[in-house]
Amino acid sequence: MTIAEIAEKAGVSKSAVSRYLNNGYISDKKREIIQKVIEETGYIPSSQAQTLRTGKSHMIGVIVPRIDSDSISRIIAGISEVLEENKYRLLLANTQNRPEKELEYLDVFKNGNVDAVIFIATILTNAHKKAIKSCNVPIVLLGQQMNDISCIYNDDFGAAYELTKLLLENGRDKIGYIGVTNKDKAAGAERLAGFKKAHNTNADCIELSDFSLDGGYNATKRLLNKNNDINGLFCATDTIAIGAIKFLKEQNISVPNQISVVSIGDSKLSQLISPRLTTAKYYYADSGGQAAKHIIDMINKENKHIIQTKFGFEICVRESVSKI
Repeated sequence: MTIAEIAEKAGVSKSAVSRYLNNGYISDKKREIIQKVIEETGYIPSSQAQTLRTGKSHMIGVIVPRIDSDSISRIIAGISEVLEENKYRLLLANTQNRPEKELEYLDVFKNGNVDAVIFIATILTNAHKKAIKSCNVPIVLLGQQMNDISCIYNDDFGAAYELTKLLLENGRDKIGYIGVTNKDKAAGAERLAGFKKAHNTNADCIELSDFSLDGGYNATKRLLNKNNDINGLFCATDTIAIGAIKFLKEQNISVPNQISVVSIGDSKLSQLISPRLTTAKYYYADSGGQAAKHIIDMINKENKHIIQTKFGFEICVRESVSKI
């Protein structure tokens, strides 16, 4: 079927069918007639032809650090919902936390293979910043803050500060910290800064981990070998915290009575383990949806301004914290 044949069957002009297919203005009556004909004939528009005609692929490139992450899956769900509503497709690029793959996908996407890019970033090197600023299509940075670029990010400093205050208010005055590399500005540097603002501590009370359960398990082991009088533990992510609790249980250390544990993420697992984790809830799906809405506005040139949106958080107090 061609557009001309669809128009003939529907009794409308070819331009009316074209406007229908490209979300242009058309009367409700004509829209219903065209939709009925398309459904009856099984017509599928050629994406290649649409790209040639409009100069747009209706494809958004989304670069993610890993796909097996609870927070990333929620962000993608938020992005997907908005893109689907606006008849855009999602092209997912999984970098497996490899900076060189992020740069590779930025290079592929920036030359017009997609209409825009949503980059869920972790570590931003100078090479990343250069690639982002030289992108030839609209780009939104998600999860990190960077000057002169549209960004959607979380209040990592504030969440870490409030969680640490919660431990202190419950009498936990010897608090250990398990974080991630400070090269990750959000999950690393900002969360550590928030922790230190609330609780001035020494290097013996700080350990670094990767984002895995095993990383949290081993970092807790190293931390307690250095400092065995800790009565509170801040973990940068839920996954790290679950690994930490596993180690504490194996050592017959009671959570929360001997060591209270807090973290960030409000993952599904945080509510399934025992004791349930006290954690900061981020609005991952909402932030993904906001990034998608903004990128579509940028494509349609409805918004030419740089927008930087910081999402808040909610402290979910559960059984992993108790008062001394």
